[in-house]
Amino acid sequence: MNKYVSLFIFLLVLGSCGKSKKAVIPEKPIGWKKMETPTRASLRGLSPITEQIVWASGSGGTWLKTLDGGETWESGIIDGLDSVDFRDIEGIDANTAIAMASGQPAVIYKTVDGGKTWIKKYQGPVQAFFDGMAFFKNTGYTIGDVVDEKWMVLETKDLGDTWHELELSPAGPAGGGSFAASGSGILADEDNIWFASAGKDSKIYHSADNGFHWEKYSTPILQDEDTQGIFSMVRIDAEGIVAVGGDFSKADSSINNSIVSLDKGKTWRLTPGIRPSGYRSGVEFFSRFGWLVTVGPNGSDFSTNRGDDWERFSEDGFHSVKVDHTTTSIWASGANGVIARLIY
Repeated sequence: MNKYVSLFIFLLVLGSCGKSKKAVIPEKPIGWKKMETPTRASLRGLSPITEQIVWASGSGGTWLKTLDGGETWESGIIDGLDSVDFRDIEGIDANTAIAMASGQPAVIYKTVDGGKTWIKKYQGPVQAFFDGMAFFKNTGYTIGDVVDEKWMVLETKDLGDTWHELELSPAGPAGGGSFAASGSGILADEDNIWFASAGKDSKIYHSADNGFHWEKYSTPILQDEDTQGIFSMVRIDAEGIVAVGGDFSKADSSINNSIVSLDKGKTWRLTPGIRPSGYRSGVEFFSRFGWLVTVGPNGSDFSTNRGDDWERFSEDGFHSVKVDHTTTSIWASGANGVIARLIY
């Protein structure tokens, strides 16, 4: 009889341990923990790698890096370019990062020694203006405004060491561009590239074969003025994409500022429920809890139902929001050197 009692107790304890390890999803984010950084630059480039390693970049040629979760920061100016705005950055590891300046000049730099030195890897023509970068493994793409009736789409196959313009970049309207508010108007995954155009013709351009063929899709995002359109996109699963934006001249307006696609960007619908509480320049998917988080100058919102409804959770405003490569933390960056980590 004793052996059966012992077995019952063992199974009971085992079951209790299993229950105690079950992940608990918080009801909502608590807010943001802001970090002390050594700069007052406007930080639109953001790339967290782990909970401890985060890269950022911004105005005045600024780059920043933390190796201890934001307790301390290293910083500097990329190649002395103190009048250039580096609006996107892709951190690879603690030593390696690729930074993109919108213009002028429109340049891409890379460091392999933790930011001590930066080597210029590409410089665009005088009329070039870069809007954002996206990487998948060793392959990366940069989207730039229309030059000579073509979108300027750059490709790298060696983690940013060499870049070339795609010969089959899609045609674009004169003066056409993509917003460079957070570097997240472009996505890349396997053979796919997506990017969003801005202003009065805010559409989605998509290639399913690494830029050889392109399709263009209409969206219902607000797009009556040059200040309106899509500012940021994120994939939530194999088929789903969420995009946010609005009107950057009307920070508190929620008119048609959030859209959802369930077929890889071919068709789009407006958020059917409560929309983000203002113009939004960045959106990210925090798969750990199934949350979408979006930020803009007047505050932050989150969604638990794939972007169908949004709830405001913070008055803190930011330009960019990104999840780390391990999907265990989510960070935001903004004006006056602000970098923060989501708390929940």
